[in-house]
Amino acid sequence: MTFVLHRLRLLGASTFGRTRFHTSPAVSHGEYEFQDPKSEDEVVNIVYIDKDGQRIPVRGKVGDNVLYLAHKYNIEMEGACEASLACTTCHVYVNDDYLDKLPEAEEKEEDLLDLAPLLKENSRLGCQIILTKKLEGMELQLPQITRNFYVDGHKPAPH
Repeated sequence: MTFVLHRLRLLGASTFGRTRFHTSPAVSHGEYEFQDPKSEDEVVNIVYIDKDGQRIPVRGKVGDNVLYLAHKYNIEMEGACEASLACTTCHVYVNDDYLDKLPEAEEKEEDLLDLAPLLKENSRLGCQIILTKKLEGMELQLPQITRNFYVDGHKPAPH
């Protein structure tokens, strides 16, 4: 008996005979963003503006999460909670022309943004922005400060 079957029986899985289990390969957080676009139709060009005002154009693709895309290009956007919607360290300002092109923020994102320092009307969490073709040319400004889990100057590296 395999480990999974044994475990299910221990847990009292009475519907085992009727349930179809699906397995897929494990994917690390942000792994998708480190893959290149398969075609030019997938490409979405955006610009990050860092805390010093430096403009950093990046070539993303449809489906990329802008937090993990920032990690790919070594842009200082922390994402301490790894996109689990539990912090504000990926706080960004979205260029006003693109705010209406994003889905509305869910209540949990809104609640977290209320805790973000230097909150503005165009504030969003980068982990909640997924690239689509209509976001071509979007600019994301990083705020001057974020509320960070680290107090010793430590900068975590993306995994």
